[in-house]
Amino acid sequence: MNDKNQSAVRTEDAFDVERVHTWLTEHTDGLPDGLPEVTQFTGGASNLTYLLHYPDTGRELILRRPPAGKKASSAHDMGREYRVQQALKPAFPYVPTVRALCQDPSVIGGDFYVMDKVPGLILRGRLPDGMTLPPAKARALSEAFVDTLTDLHRVDPAAAGLADLGKGTGYVRRQVEGWTRRYAQARTWNTPSFRRVTTWLADHQPEDAATRVIHNDWRLDNLVLDERDLHVTGVLDWEMATLGDPLMDLGSALAYWVQADDDRMTRAARRQPSHLPGMLTRAEIVERYCDRMGLPADNWPFYEVFGLFRLAVIAQQIYYRYHHRQTSNPAFRHLWLAVNYLDHRCRSTLRRTGR
Repeated sequence: MNDKNQSAVRTEDAFDVERVHTWLTEHTDGLPDGLPEVTQFTGGASNLTYLLHYPDTGRELILRRPPAGKKASSAHDMGREYRVQQALKPAFPYVPTVRALCQDPSVIGGDFYVMDKVPGLILRGRLPDGMTLPPAKARALSEAFVDTLTDLHRVDPAAAGLADLGKGTGYVRRQVEGWTRRYAQARTWNTPSFRRVTTWLADHQPEDAATRVIHNDWRLDNLVLDERDLHVTGVLDWEMATLGDPLMDLGSALAYWVQADDDRMTRAARRQPSHLPGMLTRAEIVERYCDRMGLPADNWPFYEVFGLFRLAVIAQQIYYRYHHRQTSNPAFRHLWLAVNYLDHRCRSTLRRTGR
Protein backbone atom coordinates (compact mmCIF):
# COMPACT_ATOMS: atom_id res chain seq x y z
CA MET A 1 0.00 0.00 0.00
CA ASN A 2 1.40 3.33 -1.05
CA ASP A 3 2.62 5.67 1.68
CA LYS A 4 1.44 8.66 -0.37
CA ASN A 5 -2.12 7.54 0.26
CA GLN A 6 -1.71 7.69 4.02
CA SER A 7 -2.01 10.71 6.27
CA ALA A 8 -2.50 11.65 9.88
CA VAL A 9 -5.83 10.42 11.25
CA ARG A 10 -8.62 12.96 10.73
CA THR A 11 -10.07 14.23 14.02
CA GLU A 12 -13.55 12.93 13.20
CA ASP A 13 -12.12 9.46 12.44
CA ALA A 14 -9.81 9.13 15.46
CA PHE A 15 -10.05 6.33 18.02
CA ASP A 16 -8.39 5.42 21.33
CA VAL A 17 -5.15 3.79 20.16
CA GLU A 18 -4.19 2.54 23.61
CA ARG A 19 -7.56 0.82 24.10
CA VAL A 20 -7.34 -0.81 20.67
CA HIS A 21 -3.80 -1.99 21.37
CA THR A 22 -4.86 -3.45 24.72
CA TRP A 23 -7.69 -5.35 23.04
CA LEU A 24 -5.40 -6.57 20.26
CA THR A 25 -2.80 -7.94 22.67
CA GLU A 26 -5.52 -10.17 24.11
CA HIS A 27 -6.74 -11.41 20.72
CA THR A 28 -3.69 -11.43 18.42
CA ASP A 29 -0.59 -13.55 18.87
CA GLY A 30 2.89 -12.04 18.92
CA LEU A 31 1.93 -8.40 19.15
CA PRO A 32 4.71 -6.03 20.33
CA ASP A 33 4.34 -4.24 23.68
CA GLY A 34 4.62 -0.64 22.52
CA LEU A 35 1.75 1.34 21.03
CA PRO A 36 1.55 1.41 17.24
CA GLU A 37 1.92 4.47 15.08
CA VAL A 38 -1.44 5.01 13.36
CA THR A 39 -2.04 6.61 9.97
CA GLN A 40 -5.20 6.71 7.88
CA PHE A 41 -5.59 5.68 4.26
CA THR A 42 -7.07 8.53 2.28
CA GLY A 43 -8.08 6.79 -0.95
CA GLY A 44 -11.23 5.03 0.22
CA ALA A 45 -14.67 6.58 0.44
CA SER A 46 -16.55 3.89 2.34
CA ASN A 47 -15.20 1.97 5.32
CA LEU A 48 -12.36 3.69 7.17
CA THR A 49 -8.96 2.00 6.90
CA TYR A 50 -5.91 2.58 9.10
CA LEU A 51 -2.34 1.32 9.21
CA LEU A 52 -1.04 0.21 12.61
CA HIS A 53 2.76 0.28 12.43
CA TYR A 54 4.79 -1.11 15.33
CA PRO A 55 8.17 0.64 14.97
CA ASP A 56 10.19 -1.70 17.21
CA THR A 57 9.46 -4.78 15.10
CA GLY A 58 8.21 -3.34 11.84
CA ARG A 59 5.00 -5.35 12.11
CA GLU A 60 2.07 -3.76 10.31
CA LEU A 61 -1.63 -4.46 10.64
CA ILE A 62 -4.63 -2.95 8.88
CA LEU A 63 -7.68 -1.89 10.90
CA ARG A 64 -11.08 -1.51 9.21
CA ARG A 65 -14.14 0.16 10.71
CA PRO A 66 -17.36 1.75 9.41
CA PRO A 67 -17.75 5.50 8.83
CA ALA A 68 -20.06 7.71 10.83
CA GLY A 69 -23.34 8.98 9.46
CA LYS A 70 -26.06 7.57 7.19
CA LYS A 71 -25.26 4.15 5.71
CA ALA A 72 -27.15 1.57 3.71
CA SER A 73 -28.68 -0.94 6.13
CA SER A 74 -26.76 -3.86 4.64
CA ALA A 75 -23.44 -2.06 4.33
CA HIS A 76 -20.42 -1.82 6.62
CA ASP A 77 -21.01 -5.15 8.40
CA MET A 78 -17.57 -5.79 9.88
CA GLY A 79 -18.46 -9.27 11.08
CA ARG A 80 -19.64 -10.33 7.65
CA GLU A 81 -16.61 -8.79 5.91
CA TYR A 82 -14.30 -10.58 8.32
CA ARG A 83 -15.98 -13.98 7.95
CA VAL A 84 -16.14 -13.79 4.14
CA GLN A 85 -12.37 -13.31 3.94
CA GLN A 86 -11.73 -15.99 6.53
CA ALA A 87 -13.78 -18.56 4.58
CA LEU A 88 -12.63 -17.54 1.09
CA LYS A 89 -8.88 -17.44 1.83
CA PRO A 90 -8.23 -21.20 1.29
CA ALA A 91 -9.97 -21.17 -2.12
CA PHE A 92 -8.79 -17.76 -3.31
CA PRO A 93 -5.30 -17.05 -1.91
CA TYR A 94 -5.34 -13.36 -2.83
CA VAL A 95 -7.57 -12.62 0.17
CA PRO A 96 -5.70 -10.92 3.06
CA THR A 97 -5.16 -12.89 6.26
CA VAL A 98 -7.62 -11.62 8.88
CA ARG A 99 -6.48 -11.74 12.51
CA ALA A 100 -9.19 -10.56 14.90
CA LEU A 101 -12.76 -9.25 14.93
CA CYS A 102 -13.97 -6.92 17.69
CA GLN A 103 -17.70 -6.57 18.28
CA ASP A 104 -17.37 -4.96 21.71
CA PRO A 105 -18.59 -1.34 21.36
CA SER A 106 -16.70 -0.29 24.49
CA VAL A 107 -13.39 -0.43 22.59
CA ILE A 108 -13.97 2.21 19.88
CA GLY A 109 -17.74 2.56 19.80
CA GLY A 110 -18.45 0.01 17.08
CA ASP A 111 -17.22 -3.13 15.33
CA PHE A 112 -13.81 -3.33 13.70
CA TYR A 113 -11.37 -5.98 12.55
CA VAL A 114 -7.66 -6.24 11.87
CA MET A 115 -5.77 -8.10 9.18
CA ASP A 116 -2.22 -8.44 7.95
CA LYS A 117 -1.02 -5.76 5.58
CA VAL A 118 -0.49 -7.18 2.09
CA PRO A 119 2.92 -5.92 0.91
CA GLY A 120 3.17 -4.61 -2.61
CA LEU A 121 2.18 -1.85 -4.97
CA ILE A 122 -1.26 -0.34 -5.56
CA LEU A 123 -1.67 1.64 -8.77
CA ARG A 124 -3.91 4.67 -8.57
CA GLY A 125 -4.65 7.57 -10.88
CA ARG A 126 -1.00 8.34 -11.57
CA LEU A 127 1.91 5.94 -11.68
CA PRO A 128 4.42 6.33 -8.84
CA ASP A 129 7.30 8.74 -9.49
CA GLY A 130 9.90 7.16 -11.73
CA MET A 131 7.70 4.26 -12.80
CA THR A 132 6.91 3.52 -16.44
CA LEU A 133 4.50 0.94 -17.80
CA PRO A 134 5.37 -0.12 -21.36
CA PRO A 135 2.43 -1.26 -23.52
CA ALA A 136 3.29 -4.96 -23.21
CA LYS A 137 3.30 -4.74 -19.40
CA ALA A 138 0.13 -2.64 -19.41
CA ARG A 139 -1.60 -5.29 -21.50
CA ALA A 140 -0.40 -8.07 -19.19
CA LEU A 141 -1.65 -6.14 -16.17
CA SER A 142 -5.08 -5.57 -17.70
CA GLU A 143 -5.25 -9.26 -18.59
CA ALA A 144 -4.41 -10.12 -14.99
CA PHE A 145 -7.15 -7.73 -13.89
CA VAL A 146 -9.81 -9.74 -15.75
CA ASP A 147 -8.23 -13.18 -15.31
CA THR A 148 -8.05 -12.84 -11.53
CA LEU A 149 -11.72 -11.87 -11.52
CA THR A 150 -12.57 -15.02 -13.46
CA ASP A 151 -10.52 -17.02 -10.94
CA LEU A 152 -12.76 -15.63 -8.20
CA HIS A 153 -15.92 -16.34 -10.17
CA ARG A 154 -14.85 -19.95 -10.61
CA VAL A 155 -14.72 -20.58 -6.86
CA ASP A 156 -17.34 -23.11 -5.74
CA PRO A 157 -19.36 -21.24 -3.07
CA ALA A 158 -20.44 -24.43 -1.30
CA ALA A 159 -16.91 -25.85 -1.19
CA ALA A 160 -15.66 -22.56 0.28
CA GLY A 161 -18.33 -22.63 2.99
CA LEU A 162 -20.07 -19.60 1.50
CA ALA A 163 -23.29 -21.16 0.19
CA ASP A 164 -25.31 -18.94 2.53
CA LEU A 165 -23.52 -15.71 1.58
CA GLY A 166 -26.32 -14.56 -0.72
CA LYS A 167 -30.02 -15.08 -1.32
CA GLY A 168 -29.76 -17.24 -4.45
CA THR A 169 -31.55 -16.68 -7.75
CA GLY A 170 -33.21 -13.35 -8.44
CA TYR A 171 -29.98 -11.41 -7.88
CA VAL A 172 -30.42 -9.16 -10.93
CA ARG A 173 -33.94 -8.18 -9.90
CA ARG A 174 -32.92 -7.52 -6.28
CA GLN A 175 -29.99 -5.36 -7.40
CA VAL A 176 -32.07 -3.21 -9.72
CA GLU A 177 -34.75 -2.73 -7.07
CA GLY A 178 -32.25 -2.24 -4.24
CA TRP A 179 -30.01 0.32 -5.94
CA THR A 180 -33.06 2.22 -7.23
CA ARG A 181 -34.39 2.42 -3.67
CA ARG A 182 -31.02 3.45 -2.24
CA TYR A 183 -30.69 6.28 -4.72
CA ALA A 184 -34.14 7.62 -3.87
CA GLN A 185 -33.28 7.56 -0.17
CA ALA A 186 -29.96 9.38 -0.66
CA ARG A 187 -30.97 11.86 -3.37
CA THR A 188 -30.35 15.55 -2.70
CA TRP A 189 -31.85 18.59 -4.40
CA ASN A 190 -28.89 19.03 -6.75
CA THR A 191 -28.91 15.55 -8.31
CA PRO A 192 -31.13 14.03 -11.06
CA SER A 193 -33.99 11.57 -10.63
CA PHE A 194 -32.48 8.80 -12.83
CA ARG A 195 -36.09 7.88 -13.58
CA ARG A 196 -35.47 7.06 -17.25
CA VAL A 197 -32.46 4.90 -16.37
CA THR A 198 -34.11 2.97 -13.56
CA THR A 199 -37.26 2.40 -15.61
CA TRP A 200 -35.15 1.01 -18.46
CA LEU A 201 -33.19 -1.25 -16.11
CA ALA A 202 -36.41 -2.60 -14.60
CA ASP A 203 -37.89 -3.25 -18.06
CA HIS A 204 -34.80 -4.88 -19.62
CA GLN A 205 -33.30 -7.00 -16.84
CA PRO A 206 -32.20 -10.49 -17.91
CA GLU A 207 -32.36 -13.65 -15.85
CA ASP A 208 -29.32 -14.39 -13.68
CA ALA A 209 -26.51 -15.72 -15.87
CA ALA A 210 -25.07 -17.76 -12.95
CA THR A 211 -24.58 -17.59 -9.19
CA ARG A 212 -20.98 -17.13 -8.08
CA VAL A 213 -18.91 -15.49 -5.35
CA ILE A 214 -18.61 -11.87 -6.50
CA HIS A 215 -16.43 -9.09 -5.12
CA ASN A 216 -18.71 -6.13 -6.00
CA ASP A 217 -15.89 -3.56 -5.92
CA TRP A 218 -13.38 -4.96 -8.43
CA ARG A 219 -10.97 -2.18 -9.40
CA LEU A 220 -7.27 -1.93 -10.23
CA ASP A 221 -6.73 0.09 -7.07
CA ASN A 222 -8.12 -2.80 -5.01
CA LEU A 223 -5.42 -5.11 -6.38
CA VAL A 224 -2.03 -5.37 -4.67
CA LEU A 225 0.79 -6.05 -7.14
CA ASP A 226 4.29 -7.44 -6.87
CA GLU A 227 6.61 -4.46 -7.34
CA ARG A 228 8.92 -6.33 -9.74
CA ASP A 229 6.66 -7.95 -12.32
CA LEU A 230 3.22 -6.58 -11.34
CA HIS A 231 1.56 -9.96 -10.83
CA VAL A 232 -1.39 -9.87 -8.42
CA THR A 233 -0.49 -10.67 -4.80
CA GLY A 234 -3.65 -9.53 -3.03
CA VAL A 235 -7.22 -8.30 -3.44
CA LEU A 236 -8.62 -5.78 -0.96
CA ASP A 237 -12.02 -4.38 0.14
CA TRP A 238 -14.38 -7.34 0.52
CA GLU A 239 -17.16 -5.43 2.28
CA MET A 240 -19.69 -5.90 -0.55
CA ALA A 241 -18.79 -9.49 -1.51
CA THR A 242 -21.78 -11.78 -1.93
CA LEU A 243 -23.24 -14.53 -4.11
CA GLY A 244 -24.64 -13.14 -7.32
CA ASP A 245 -24.53 -12.82 -11.08
CA PRO A 246 -20.88 -12.59 -12.20
CA LEU A 247 -21.79 -10.42 -15.20
CA MET A 248 -23.18 -7.84 -12.76
CA ASP A 249 -19.78 -7.89 -11.02
CA LEU A 250 -18.02 -7.29 -14.33
CA GLY A 251 -20.43 -4.48 -15.24
CA SER A 252 -19.75 -2.79 -11.92
CA ALA A 253 -16.00 -3.18 -12.38
CA LEU A 254 -15.97 -1.65 -15.85
CA ALA A 255 -17.87 1.42 -14.67
CA TYR A 256 -14.50 2.45 -13.20
CA TRP A 257 -12.46 1.42 -16.27
CA VAL A 258 -11.54 4.63 -18.10
CA GLN A 259 -9.90 4.16 -21.48
CA ALA A 260 -7.84 6.55 -23.58
CA ASP A 261 -10.62 7.47 -26.03
CA ASP A 262 -13.20 8.35 -23.38
CA ASP A 263 -14.45 11.93 -23.18
CA ARG A 264 -12.72 14.57 -21.10
CA MET A 265 -15.09 14.36 -18.14
CA THR A 266 -14.69 10.60 -17.85
CA ARG A 267 -10.90 10.87 -18.11
CA ALA A 268 -10.89 13.59 -15.44
CA ALA A 269 -12.58 11.19 -12.99
CA ARG A 270 -10.05 8.41 -13.61
CA ARG A 271 -8.66 6.79 -10.45
CA GLN A 272 -6.64 3.97 -12.02
CA PRO A 273 -4.17 3.90 -14.96
CA SER A 274 -6.50 1.96 -17.26
CA HIS A 275 -6.00 4.55 -20.01
CA LEU A 276 -2.35 3.75 -20.71
CA PRO A 277 -1.24 2.41 -24.11
CA GLY A 278 -1.54 -1.37 -24.18
CA MET A 279 -4.39 -1.62 -21.68
CA LEU A 280 -7.37 -3.68 -22.83
CA THR A 281 -10.46 -1.68 -23.71
CA ARG A 282 -13.76 -2.35 -21.95
CA ALA A 283 -14.97 -4.28 -25.02
CA GLU A 284 -11.82 -6.42 -25.03
CA ILE A 285 -12.22 -7.15 -21.33
CA VAL A 286 -15.82 -8.25 -21.84
CA GLU A 287 -14.79 -10.53 -24.71
CA ARG A 288 -11.90 -12.08 -22.75
CA TYR A 289 -14.01 -12.56 -19.64
CA CYS A 290 -16.95 -14.16 -21.42
CA ASP A 291 -14.64 -16.48 -23.35
CA ARG A 292 -12.96 -17.64 -20.14
CA MET A 293 -16.23 -18.02 -18.22
CA GLY A 294 -18.30 -19.46 -21.06
CA LEU A 295 -20.98 -16.81 -20.60
CA PRO A 296 -22.83 -14.89 -23.34
CA ALA A 297 -22.35 -11.15 -23.84
CA ASP A 298 -25.64 -10.63 -25.67
CA ASN A 299 -27.13 -8.40 -22.97
CA TRP A 300 -23.98 -6.42 -22.25
CA PRO A 301 -25.64 -2.95 -22.56
CA PHE A 302 -27.79 -3.84 -19.53
CA TYR A 303 -24.74 -4.66 -17.37
CA GLU A 304 -22.94 -1.55 -18.62
CA VAL A 305 -25.81 0.77 -17.72
CA PHE A 306 -26.35 -0.97 -14.40
CA GLY A 307 -22.66 -0.54 -13.51
CA LEU A 308 -22.76 3.19 -14.25
CA PHE A 309 -26.00 3.66 -12.30
CA ARG A 310 -24.67 1.69 -9.34
CA LEU A 311 -21.54 3.86 -9.32
CA ALA A 312 -23.78 6.94 -9.28
CA VAL A 313 -25.67 5.60 -6.26
CA ILE A 314 -22.43 4.89 -4.39
CA ALA A 315 -21.21 8.44 -5.10
CA GLN A 316 -24.58 9.88 -4.04
CA GLN A 317 -24.63 7.93 -0.77
CA ILE A 318 -21.19 9.32 0.05
CA TYR A 319 -22.18 12.82 -1.01
CA TYR A 320 -25.33 12.58 1.15
CA ARG A 321 -23.11 12.32 4.22
CA TYR A 322 -21.15 15.42 3.17
CA HIS A 323 -24.30 17.34 2.19
CA HIS A 324 -25.83 16.72 5.62
CA ARG A 325 -22.57 17.51 7.46
CA GLN A 326 -22.06 13.97 8.70
CA THR A 327 -18.48 14.20 7.39
CA SER A 328 -16.26 17.16 6.56
CA ASN A 329 -13.96 15.26 4.18
CA PRO A 330 -13.33 17.77 1.35
CA ALA A 331 -12.83 14.94 -1.16
CA PHE A 332 -16.61 14.43 -1.15
CA ARG A 333 -17.59 18.06 -1.82
CA HIS A 334 -18.16 17.81 -5.57
CA LEU A 335 -19.48 14.27 -5.87
CA TRP A 336 -22.90 15.65 -6.82
CA LEU A 337 -21.35 16.74 -10.12
CA ALA A 338 -20.16 13.19 -10.74
CA VAL A 339 -23.67 11.90 -10.07
CA ASN A 340 -25.13 14.27 -12.66
CA TYR A 341 -22.50 13.24 -15.18
CA LEU A 342 -23.12 9.52 -14.61
CA ASP A 343 -26.80 10.11 -15.40
CA HIS A 344 -25.64 11.63 -18.69
CA ARG A 345 -23.41 8.62 -19.40
CA CYS A 346 -26.24 6.19 -18.71
CA ARG A 347 -28.54 8.05 -21.08
CA SER A 348 -25.82 8.26 -23.74
CA THR A 349 -25.29 4.50 -23.52
CA LEU A 350 -29.00 3.90 -24.02
CA ARG A 351 -29.02 6.18 -27.09
CA ARG A 352 -25.87 4.56 -28.50
CA THR A 353 -27.26 1.06 -28.22
CA GLY A 354 -30.68 2.07 -29.52
CA ARG A 355 -32.43 0.51 -26.53
